[in-house]
Amino acid sequence: MAYQHGVRTLEQPTSVLAPVTGTAGLQVVFGTAPINQAADPYSVTNTPVLAYSWEEAVSKLGYSDDFKKYTLCQSMYASFKLVGVAPVIFVNVLDPRSHKKTNDAATVSVVNLEAVTDLDGVLLDTVKVKKVEEETDFTEGTDYILSFNDAGKLVVTLLPTGTAAKEQSVKVESDSIDPDAVKATDIIGTSSGGTEKGLEVLRQVYPKTGMTPGLLIAPGWSHDPDVGVVLAAKCEEINGYFRAESYIDIDSTADGCTAYTDVKTHKEKAGVSSPHVMALWPCVQIGSMVMWASAFQAALTAYTDANNDDVPSLSPSNKAAGITGTVLEDGTEVLLDQTQANTVNSFGVSTFINVNGWRTWGNNTAAYPAVTDPKDRWFCCRRYFTWRENGFILTFFQKVDNPADRRLIETIVDSANIEGNSYVASGKCAADYIQFNEAENSVTDLLNGKLTFHHHLAPYTPAEDILNIFEFDPDALRAALNGGN
Repeated sequence: MAYQHGVRTLEQPTSVLAPVTGTAGLQVVFGTAPINQAADPYSVTNTPVLAYSWEEAVSKLGYSDDFKKYTLCQSMYASFKLVGVAPVIFVNVLDPRSHKKTNDAATVSVVNLEAVTDLDGVLLDTVKVKKVEEETDFTEGTDYILSFNDAGKLVVTLLPTGTAAKEQSVKVESDSIDPDAVKATDIIGTSSGGTEKGLEVLRQVYPKTGMTPGLLIAPGWSHDPDVGVVLAAKCEEINGYFRAESYIDIDSTADGCTAYTDVKTHKEKAGVSSPHVMALWPCVQIGSMVMWASAFQAALTAYTDANNDDVPSLSPSNKAAGITGTVLEDGTEVLLDQTQANTVNSFGVSTFINVNGWRTWGNNTAAYPAVTDPKDRWFCCRRYFTWRENGFILTFFQKVDNPADRRLIETIVDSANIEGNSYVASGKCAADYIQFNEAENSVTDLLNGKLTFHHHLAPYTPAEDILNIFEFDPDALRAALNGGN
């Protein structure tokens, strides 16, 4: 560091975006992170990590621009830098105890008391710094301190008061996390002996945070059919009764779908057909960075919800997307016009088009075209149903085991209808009301403590096809030429 004498100032870069907050589209993201940079790398594996800001996410999980190795960083960047939405729940499956490797001992030159290594993913508690010739161990905190530079490389800073201060080079031994050792089975996870891993950790989200999952994603992994099928299945019966939706990527690697005409075949091979899923193809590009579409689309959807009074009634389609292009996983450009994109939509897959700027494009769930029921075909309708169902459970759970009398019934009906009427009045849906019908509540059911309500929902379907018929009017032309006669 240069010698300083005098008065100095320093400006902190302005944050890219001040995140808006909302939980209707709460993202739960499964993947890997450079947790060696985290404040406590051994406590953030297979557990929900809640973050409300970029700084909090980086502090808890670390960050790297290497989106292929560290897939959670895609959602971290998309949510906090590109879009500006919070909170996000991350589930890192990379275990520093098992997904690690031992680095070869490296001799590193010292410049201005700093030895900058070329090592990635270093676990600080495994680092040993030694004298090159004698291999004598130096003492951390007395002779040196450890840190990471902006590229995630290990930096050994020699303390001027320590015994290593005059060394021209030092030998560094260490272990590193190994993201390449993480496999699809780690994402899918297991649940045994009271220990949950991978997607099984989803069960912990509500008990730990008090928030219900909204959007489940695993960018960099969901294009694997084994992961995608399990991810889709996890959308239902979360904690036994909650539901959620998911974005799943169609494989755009060299072994996957590389042409829009093949999207249908690859979607079917992957078994992506759930009404709780929106399938996406291809990847998106932001400058020099490539990320899977699910990471970007989930962040943008959560942002759309948050700006819609935290109500998930709007379609995720035709929203301005802050991307610079669409590509395959290897960065090969994919440029779809509207006709080609519509073909992709017809397969039940959403994509992106460039019409006066890049935009999301597609309304259908992955169940389309096999399923045409509007509540299961249109993704915005499906999400509204899911959200209202989850909300009903959360609101009236406190009434369970109360006396099943007229007062309880009226309380539930009146409360639900007041809330539903507010959504109708604000244009979020066409109808949202509940009834208690005598025909649906037999004496036997009542004696067994069972009450059945009937909730009617009519979220607006997207105006996907707007047609204006133009016709030449010869009579108007004749009248104009004849002076109006």
